[in-house]
Amino acid sequence: MPSIDLNCDLGESFGRWSLGQDAEVMRSITSANVACGFHAGDPDVMRRTVRLAKASGVAIGAHPGFPDLVGFGRRNMSASPDEVEGFVLYQIGALAAIARADGVRLQHVKAHGALYNMAARDRALAEAIARAVAAFDSSLILFGLPGTEILRAGEAAGLPVAAEGFADRAYEPDGSLTPRSRPGSVIHDQASVVERAVRMAREGVVVATNGEEVPMRVATICTHGDTPGSHELTRLIREGLEREGIKVRAVGGE
Repeated sequence: MPSIDLNCDLGESFGRWSLGQDAEVMRSITSANVACGFHAGDPDVMRRTVRLAKASGVAIGAHPGFPDLVGFGRRNMSASPDEVEGFVLYQIGALAAIARADGVRLQHVKAHGALYNMAARDRALAEAIARAVAAFDSSLILFGLPGTEILRAGEAAGLPVAAEGFADRAYEPDGSLTPRSRPGSVIHDQASVVERAVRMAREGVVVATNGEEVPMRVATICTHGDTPGSHELTRLIREGLEREGIKVRAVGGE
């Protein structure tokens, strides 16, 4: 039976500002990427999210980003590899401490937003992230886009890696994500999103913006907790996968 992990970026509220539908989304996913305070989140939100994931039987991963609360970590920043390594190590350590206090161990690391996209192309930044992860815990699984520098750097550092697909994002013919600045970069039609998730999991392909089928072999599929109606969409994705005989389980599970 084919299997796939279903992950979501969560814990992205901050102080009195609330974002997403974490409790509802958590019912349908198998892995949670928890913001670590740089692009979103704070210690209280991190702790609540870890506890919610633990109660829901959902694996937990660190979701480090650039120190950019105002831009939600989606703006490119000029940072040296040493700075990026420090950013990532700091954020993993913060979440791991909170998780450990509740008897939970991290499963994976997935960079956020601009850091994720820049490290997909920039070998030096990718290696910086991989070094930080390996220095903290070489058993952590590093998530990233298929065929990109981040996965190559993770493998070179001796880390387990997981290629990630996005059911609700448009893709370019070269397999890259369509920039959010372009119309149609986020797909809102629920049936289309479910169909794309099933094809990724079963066939390892996705239809690009020009209509071409692009290879997209992935071990985990992401949905976005800040998308309106994300809890309903995530539920439909899981139901669609399971209806097609695809087992949904955490990427680090047995």
